[in-house]
Amino acid sequence: MTMKRTLFLTALVLFAFVGIQAQTIDQVLEKHYKATGHEKLAAVKTYYVKAKMSMTGMDMPMTMTIQMKKPDKFRIDMDVMGQKIEQGYDGESGWMRNPMAGSGITDLKGAELKQAMNQADLEGELYNYAKKGHSAELTGKVNADGKEAYRIKFTNADGSVKDYYLDANTYLISKIKAKVESMGQTMDVETKVLEYKEINGIKIGSKMEVETPMGAQSMTWEEIKLDGPMDDAIFARPKE
Repeated sequence: MTMKRTLFLTALVLFAFVGIQAQTIDQVLEKHYKATGHEKLAAVKTYYVKAKMSMTGMDMPMTMTIQMKKPDKFRIDMDVMGQKIEQGYDGESGWMRNPMAGSGITDLKGAELKQAMNQADLEGELYNYAKKGHSAELTGKVNADGKEAYRIKFTNADGSVKDYYLDANTYLISKIKAKVESMGQTMDVETKVLEYKEINGIKIGSKMEVETPMGAQSMTWEEIKLDGPMDDAIFARPKE
C-alpha cells in the first residue's frame, strides 16, 4: 500500500469519525429537546419562579425569585438572612445590589456580566446552541451519581466551559458542573436536578441541590408562571 493511499484512507476514517460524533451529539440533544418540550418553551415570552432555599446546617429560611423576559432580560432577587440581594440584566448592561459586599449598586463587568447575559437565555443555552455561537461535544456515557448519563462538554460563545449530564433514560439534565465567578472569585459549582415539574407540556427542573466550596444548598421551585405580564422596568438599573 502506497503512502498516498494510506493517508487517503486515514483521512476517510477521520472524516467518518467526525461525522458520527457530530450526528451523535445532535441525536442526543434532539431527544433532550423532545423530553423537555423545548418547542413549547421556545414560544414562551416570560418566565417567573419563586423558590425556597436552605443551606446545610442552617435553619434560617431563604427565598428567591427569578424573572426572565425574551429576548435577553433577567432578574434575580434573594432574601438571605434578612438581607436582600438583587441582580439584573436589561439586555445591554448588568447590575447588582448586595449589602453583604458593600452598600450601593455596582455595575457587572467581566465574567460576572457574561454570566448574567448567559442567564438571560430563557430557552436554555443547549437549545439551538450552534446558532447562538456556542459549541457542544458529546464526550461519552458516564456514571453520574449511580445513573448512566451522557456527558456533554459545553463551550459558551464567551469561552466559558461547563459539563452537562443528561440522564441516559429520560434525556433530562441530571447535573451541571461549572466554574462561576462571584465577587471576584472563581469557584466550582455542581448543580444536581432532583425533580422536574411539567407545566403546559414543558418539563422544568423544580428541585435542585447546589454544591459550592462554601457548602451545599437546596432549592425548591414553589411557584412557576409562564407568559405572565412583566414590565421591562423591573430589569433596569435602580436609582441609588
